[in-house]
Amino acid sequence: MAFRAFYALPVDKFSTSGGQHTNAVYGFMSMMASLLSEEKPDSIAVAFDVGRKTFRTEMFPEYKAQRESAPEEFKGQVTIIRDLLDKAGITTLSRENFEADDILATLATQASDMSGFETLIVTGDRDYLQLVDDSTTVLYPMQGVSKLHRFTPEAVEEKYGLTPQQYPDYAALRGDNSDNLPGVPKVGEKTALKWILQYNDLENLLSHADEIKGVVGNNLRERIEQVRLNRTLTQMITDMDLEVGPADLAFRPVESATIAELFDELEFGGNLRERVVDAFPNIEGSMPEPENDVKVSVTDKSVSEWLQDKSGVAMFITGDGRPGQGDATSISLVDATF
Repeated sequence: MAFRAFYALPVDKFSTSGGQHTNAVYGFMSMMASLLSEEKPDSIAVAFDVGRKTFRTEMFPEYKAQRESAPEEFKGQVTIIRDLLDKAGITTLSRENFEADDILATLATQASDMSGFETLIVTGDRDYLQLVDDSTTVLYPMQGVSKLHRFTPEAVEEKYGLTPQQYPDYAALRGDNSDNLPGVPKVGEKTALKWILQYNDLENLLSHADEIKGVVGNNLRERIEQVRLNRTLTQMITDMDLEVGPADLAFRPVESATIAELFDELEFGGNLRERVVDAFPNIEGSMPEPENDVKVSVTDKSVSEWLQDKSGVAMFITGDGRPGQGDATSISLVDATF
């Protein structure tokens, strides 16, 4: 989600006077405010990867090896995000040799076994679909977090024709370019789906691999071990020994002055402050104004309406930036007093 925030906002427009880029931080906190405002959770945790070296890379060194290093402008921002979340009263977790996936999978599985919990997992990774059940829903971002696809068990079957439990079997056959897991040659989504539906699960399919005819059958038999390895690597760990459980993830009380101080250090203006105070249920007290006296407002009024009876204001106008749409905003020069 931090990467999505980084690429959603222009890096050259968000940095402190000391030169620290902050577009991922701003975007992440904006997404968090939107999520909390919309979903109103009682408890929350955010999981972070520690690094690329995990038990999965020990099993398969090529796992995610194709991914490029994070952009230089992104470096340091995840640390800031985690510090900001911690000080904002939200539990953050990470574990050496494991992925953030395993942490959330463990918490979601524990919550499924407890009464009274409804779990929402916000992620751009479809591997999490294996966790979906009657009390666990994956919120998959289609556009920032303003448009989230809600994957319930019924929605997974409608989208992929498979149950959540069958999805990782299907993915093991198809392969996963984002994780650098090779699929079976000439076996695409349709063939993988047909096989899993016919044999119900991957292990049953592989035990009957001799029945598969033609080139795809030969390809499957030649790569049975790779497919089994894909399935192992795709399976999330659901029984980690974590320092906290679902019942320990309530928001911690936070004074608004603490958040204001952090926002001042990051040189974030008033609009995000207001959204965070409104959305976070644990922030006590009204948020002080930014140290600079700049007030930012967003409106859907026309320019002429907005400028009526105003002076001493600054205005920023931009197009919507959608590819292929051209400039969605025409700009006329307006006389104004500043």
